[in-house]
Amino acid sequence: MAGHSKFKNIMHRKGRADSARSKLFSKLSREITVAAKMGLPDPAMNARLRLAVNNAKAESLPKDVIERAIKKASGGEAESYEEIRYEGFGPGGVGVIVEALTDNRNRAASTVRSTFTKCGGALGETGSVSFMWDRVGRIVYGPAAGSEDAVMEAAIEAGADDVESDEDGHTIYTAFASLSEVAAALEATLGAAQSTQLAWRPKALTPVTGDAVATLMKLIETLEDDDDVQTVWSNADISTEDLEALG
Repeated sequence: MAGHSKFKNIMHRKGRADSARSKLFSKLSREITVAAKMGLPDPAMNARLRLAVNNAKAESLPKDVIERAIKKASGGEAESYEEIRYEGFGPGGVGVIVEALTDNRNRAASTVRSTFTKCGGALGETGSVSFMWDRVGRIVYGPAAGSEDAVMEAAIEAGADDVESDEDGHTIYTAFASLSEVAAALEATLGAAQSTQLAWRPKALTPVTGDAVATLMKLIETLEDDDDVQTVWSNADISTEDLEALG
């Protein structure tokens, strides 16, 4: 749609405040600990842990914090976290997927449900939204990685499925099962990525305009601010004008 910008997961928003960055570091550490607890504590032998460590490094999480998070799992000190996916609809009928890592299922569910309600949305049943999405691998590079053609060529050679490029950088999509292999091949060609993760990619976008934009942003930001929530995905399509109007 002309004049519109695909609404991206805002976990890595620019200008993050110190308190929010502290929350991000806690979430990155938690993912490392959970990944290490679920498999071997060696990133070379544990694909999920390797992705978690790489993403932590991309966000400048200190090396000693990364090592401590891994040791926490190896030493049996880690809390028992449960992975839960919540699905619902935000303002304007936008689909929202919330991925959580929590040690208290009741607390997480209550907070997520309350947030949806307060921000003009409604929490749905599992599967009520995700059928409209594809589960894929997602690798993000900044503009400095190369031109659109160069990144496209590297992605094709690495076995990726699709590339989206704009002024903010390049987003490369892979098959769910191929993420680690494609990410490794791209790193050899383009260098370290800004982020590498399993993602939800909407099959279609839902246009959002007017007052619903601010309410939707409030919903997503409140969800992301919750300690139990790891990532939030939306299929919103918002015009650059409406985004700029938010300030």
